[in-house]
Amino acid sequence: MDFRKEAAAIEGELIALRRELHQIPEIGLDLPKTQAAVLAALEGLPLEISLGRTSTSVTAVLRGGKPGPAVLLRGDMDALPVTEENDADYVSKHVGTMHACGHDLHTAGLVGAAKLLSAHQAELAGDVVFMFQPGEEGGDGAKHMIAEGVLEAAGRRADAAYGLHVMSDRLPRGVFSTKPGPMMAAISGLFVNVVGKGGHGSRPHATLDPIPVAAEIVTALQTLVTRRFSVFEPIVITVGTFHAGTRHNIIPDNATFEASIRTFSEEALAQVEKESVKLAEDIAAAHGLTAEVRFDREDPATINDANEAAFVAETVKDLFGEARYAEMSEPAMGSEDFSRILEAVPGSYLFYGATVEDDPNEAASNHSPRAAFDDSVLADGAALLAELAVRRMNRG
Repeated sequence: MDFRKEAAAIEGELIALRRELHQIPEIGLDLPKTQAAVLAALEGLPLEISLGRTSTSVTAVLRGGKPGPAVLLRGDMDALPVTEENDADYVSKHVGTMHACGHDLHTAGLVGAAKLLSAHQAELAGDVVFMFQPGEEGGDGAKHMIAEGVLEAAGRRADAAYGLHVMSDRLPRGVFSTKPGPMMAAISGLFVNVVGKGGHGSRPHATLDPIPVAAEIVTALQTLVTRRFSVFEPIVITVGTFHAGTRHNIIPDNATFEASIRTFSEEALAQVEKESVKLAEDIAAAHGLTAEVRFDREDPATINDANEAAFVAETVKDLFGEARYAEMSEPAMGSEDFSRILEAVPGSYLFYGATVEDDPNEAASNHSPRAAFDDSVLADGAALLAELAVRRMNRG
């Protein structure tokens, strides 16, 4: 099986599919147009296909001609609430929605892997589960698919799982990167509503102004990180929204903000959950106000199995050469719900450089309205997924 050569032969199909998907981005768990495009692309392949009940997921199982392990390959399909600012001839047709994180490439690449492996069905010593997942960007799509049985889609629990994520910056084009152990952080949400008593802006003493109190909590959260946690325990707290008031001369009744919290260890997560809630409540109380606080644990940390990460690195080097692999020096603080798969099944996640710039440090990052991805990387991405599946099945 020469997957690089075979993938090159279908490169045009994969690029066309990616560009079709890029023009019809959809958000969350309900992606009917995307699902239809995936099903059309898979038509005619010897796959057992099932559709999600609580989302528009697609699970496709390829039964190999010989007995062996079950390997899961995953591609996420959803977009982001971002208005695209690029000028390619296949930009998003939906204002306010964009494939700014490259999930259109993930989907097209997984279709490519399905085509490559289907062409060798009789030779496969095991089964392959293709997991087309909606709702990665905050919808917890992996949790929905796990609940509906994706891990057992082959009739037994998957023996290994792999997925890749394209990067519009940070990595040179065509370079793969991963690491053993913690690779990406857990994410939690902190939601704070500071409740005061509004009034006229000229008489603040007659009110309980929630804005300076909420601002004080925001500042204190950063001090919480630096003074309550070891510098060797990575924690990031980012306030992403802050809302209060309607006019410059009105003191509002309340001020709200939302923050994301990134951690790696359960110990740090438990501590930051307890202390961030207490901090917000106590600061509000010190000023005679109240704080309504909610802490939501969202995605767990993405932790690669050490043996599987080494296997991925070895496979990349064998297939593409040493220069196409770069070991991650440190974990990324971003989060990913493929973590839920890796909690249940040994496997590895990896990054893949798809920058359009010669210097990735000059490129717009994932989630930017100017994020751009070079779809010439699609064929090699599909080839790697197929190669990982075959080698893992052959290991038994």
